[in-house]
Amino acid sequence: MKKIALVLFVSSLLFLSWAKEKQNPFLSEFDTPYQVPPFNKIKEEHYLPAFKEGIKQQLQEIEAIINSSESPTFENTIEALENSGTLLRKVNSVFYVLNGSMTNEKMQAIAKEAAPLQSKHRDDIRLNAKLFQRIKSVYKKKDTLDLNTEQSMLLEKYYKEFVRGGANLNEEKKARLREINKELSLLTLKFGENILKENNRFELVIEDKKDLAGLPEAVITGAEETAKERGHEGKWVFTLHKPSLIPFLQFSEKRGLREKMFKAYINRGDHNDELDNKAILSKIAAFRVERANLLGYKTHADFVLELNMAKKPENVYKLLNQLWKPALKRAKKEAEELQSMIHEEGYDFKLQPWDWWYYAEKLKKAKYELEDETLRPYFKLENVIDGVFMVSSKLFGIQFIERTDIPKYHQDVKVFEVKEADGSHVGILYTDYFPRASKRGGAWMNSFRKQSRSAGKNIYPVITNNGNFSKPTGNKPALISTEEVLTLFHEFGHALHGLLSDCTYHRLSGTSVSRDFVELPSQIMENWAFEPEVLKMYAKHYETDKVIPQELIDKLKKAKLFNQGFATVEYLAASFLDMDWHTLIQPEEIDVDTFENASLNKIGLIPEIVTRYRSTYFRHIFSGGYSSGYYSYIWAEVLDADAFEAFKETSLFDQKTAQSFKKNILARGGTEDPMTLYKRFRGAEPKVEPLLKKRGLE
Repeated sequence: MKKIALVLFVSSLLFLSWAKEKQNPFLSEFDTPYQVPPFNKIKEEHYLPAFKEGIKQQLQEIEAIINSSESPTFENTIEALENSGTLLRKVNSVFYVLNGSMTNEKMQAIAKEAAPLQSKHRDDIRLNAKLFQRIKSVYKKKDTLDLNTEQSMLLEKYYKEFVRGGANLNEEKKARLREINKELSLLTLKFGENILKENNRFELVIEDKKDLAGLPEAVITGAEETAKERGHEGKWVFTLHKPSLIPFLQFSEKRGLREKMFKAYINRGDHNDELDNKAILSKIAAFRVERANLLGYKTHADFVLELNMAKKPENVYKLLNQLWKPALKRAKKEAEELQSMIHEEGYDFKLQPWDWWYYAEKLKKAKYELEDETLRPYFKLENVIDGVFMVSSKLFGIQFIERTDIPKYHQDVKVFEVKEADGSHVGILYTDYFPRASKRGGAWMNSFRKQSRSAGKNIYPVITNNGNFSKPTGNKPALISTEEVLTLFHEFGHALHGLLSDCTYHRLSGTSVSRDFVELPSQIMENWAFEPEVLKMYAKHYETDKVIPQELIDKLKKAKLFNQGFATVEYLAASFLDMDWHTLIQPEEIDVDTFENASLNKIGLIPEIVTRYRSTYFRHIFSGGYSSGYYSYIWAEVLDADAFEAFKETSLFDQKTAQSFKKNILARGGTEDPMTLYKRFRGAEPKVEPLLKKRGLE
């Protein structure tokens, strides 16, 4: 009787455990429209069990591949590998998207626990000798397999991924590679967490209304609302989030407060405290060198760039240097103009970085009778979104329908169904545009699910666009700056790359392209934002609904090249800094400030300009996917300036050109060599002259 009772007790425990697992939404199909994530059902406690189950299932799938009695073929090895890990992919995409936009201490703790698990799992696959032998066997006979273009690229990418992942190393080196990968997974995570905490902890609290001198009414109202949120009733609070920081630097007449804000921003991660990033990034750089050396590369940059259009560090430096000289020359002239304005106002101080934004705004107003605050009323966020929708519709024949019946993860989020002109489904788009303490800084695109095809069935994409734009204040809607308008169009280009993908394999679809090609679809979209024809479509005054007057359009056009020396120099300086960190040849931890100063002094960066990202908060390269790749934006700008010329040579919405761009660039993902795709669209390799013209650097 006791035995039966014990068996029943154990059975009940197993049943409860099984039932609890069954309640985990990741462990079954999402029962939602278009199988988007059921955010209302997903709890923090679901992630780790789903990660572990996903890892377990993929390892079982890998075992089935390597234990197959059949000879290795493309179908039973490469395609089987591509189709493995479905559950892990599902939980990964949801967790990491939300950890970027809705994080908290629990999510960060999960990330810390998941990072080494994921690192070990990736290494368990890439360093699996039996699996690699099967892949190598297929790769060796690739020329006899009659593969189509996409299949050939998939085989090529998997083979290279395993070789670059250490498959050819001996056991001792494989063990060391595992250690390095584990350390890097945790260090890069910690770097990003520190920046988020730095962004949130600083606040400039203003008690005296006189200290608000020069600030626009909307900025003051926003600061008042931030003060209430942070428990400073009756005061004004400014933060390091861009919608608060940039207007303060542009308009505050209080030079000392501008300095305080600016220094707080550029010294993030550099306070020798618990959030200091210097030791972390130095270790990251050293581990990357050691890993590159283990794999047979001179530097981390050599390792990364092998797969990019640039191919070698020398090619990146060549482009950066080609642009640096004219950009620096222009920036020096701009600095002289700003210094003259300071003297004209009766001051004798030397122009400093915290003065640049302020005097540049005044100079723009004096030269062009134009300031950003004059334009904001015409850039209501909803109107700008309508604008980018209209541009996309006119170019690619798609439509956007807001859906209120689809789950979302935050009240600020909006959800749109994307359809072809004939009404057929394309995908789902989430937009999330306002800053909050739980969201990382900047703007980005991501995917809850990428497009692919499985067993002949199309798997539709679920894409996100995130930003940190100016919020509604008082009784005013969200009125965004010209820079934010460009950012919105930019990220929407990435979204289109994901939405209009037409590929078979997940590994190659959407934005799965080389780092210096991925910015082409995003940056070309920026070109439409301020075209007069496009402005008249969406730039309407938020109160009167009147279209932006021609007079303002003309001023905007005249001011197009204003401050381009500054913008180009601060960006290029960060690109040089990235390359310098990743062309180190010794795996040694080094003094960060000394290294950074040497890097910037070498190129002759003038003291009036600070690099766009200092090392300690350069999230792109130390916590994102842009190490040895920050140059990609300017590389892609060569492509986008040349590509946009194809539209200018015909018409802004020329259908033949638009459909060619869609077919040869947006739809193809990483299925072919990027330059092959580009030449198929444009008919030739890109020229640098359109970029120089666009930035006024001829």
